[in-house]
Amino acid sequence: MEDSKNLTPGADNAPKVTGIGGIFFFSDNPKETKDWYAKNLGVEVNAWGSVSFDSRNINNPDEVETLQWSPFKKGDEYFSPSKKEFMINYRVQNLEALLEKLKENGVTILDEVATYDFGKFVHIMDAEGNKIELWEPK
Repeated sequence: MEDSKNLTPGADNAPKVTGIGGIFFFSDNPKETKDWYAKNLGVEVNAWGSVSFDSRNINNPDEVETLQWSPFKKGDEYFSPSKKEFMINYRVQNLEALLEKLKENGVTILDEVATYDFGKFVHIMDAEGNKIELWEPK
C-alpha cells in the first residue's frame, strides 16, 4: 500500500533510493574517533552522538537533507546479522511500496517499519550480506 502523503501529482513517486542518509562504521574507540574528527577536521557531534552533514535538495531548495556519520563500538549488535564493519543508511521515498517490491524480489527484510518524529526506518540485507538501513524522512 502506498503512503498517500508522499504522492504528489506529476512528481516522481517511484519507490526508490533518493540519497545517502547515513554512514556508520565500527571503531575500536568511538569517542576518540569522534574527538579526532572534531579536532582535526572540524566535524561537530550532535545530540544523537553522530555528525550531521546538511545539504539542500536540488529539486526543492527549501528542503534540507541530512547525512548522519557515526562510528559505533566494534562488534555493536546494531549491525547484526551483517559481519561487515560498516552500514549505509539510504534515504528513500515511498517506503511501503519499496518494501513490497523488495519482498516480491525475495530480499531479506530484518524487522518491521519503525516510525519516529524524523521518519520511518527498516533494515534489509543485500546480496553480499550487508545490513542496510532504509529511511524515509518526514
